[in-house]
Amino acid sequence: MEKLINDFSFGLFFWQMILFVLLLLLLKKFAWSPILSALNDREEGIKDALDSAEKARLEMQNLQSDNQKLLQEARSEREAMIKEAREIKETMISDAKEEAKTEADKMIINAQAAIESEKKSAIAEIKNQVASLSIDIAEKVVKSELADKDKQLKLVESMLNDATLN
Repeated sequence: MEKLINDFSFGLFFWQMILFVLLLLLLKKFAWSPILSALNDREEGIKDALDSAEKARLEMQNLQSDNQKLLQEARSEREAMIKEAREIKETMISDAKEEAKTEADKMIINAQAAIESEKKSAIAEIKNQVASLSIDIAEKVVKSELADKDKQLKLVESMLNDATLN
């Protein structure tokens, strides 16, 4: 260290200082400015990228919320459609049951009317047959009764007795 102090020269020190300051000025002009501007550009790029990322994140959140809304709307619409389909099905079933009941009632009424008509027709036919048979029997009885004179007189007397009693 003593050797340095003994060999110290102010002229050399002065020129070294001038060269050092000159070197600093040259570095500032040609090296520091481009390095600092590159660093500033990079910093701006990073800020822009972060801003873009934040915007993209917000946009993604908005899209997710929109998707959730659309999904909920689709679910509610699906539920409404299912409900409407069930109501239509129940309406169709009840209408079909009502129509079948009405048709069955008509068929029963028609069958009852046909039965009643057949019954009346059968009764009328039976009455006709009974009347016909009665006439045939009466005719045979009257023939056999009227063939003999004594029997005719007895028949007339019995009829007269019956007529006076009534």
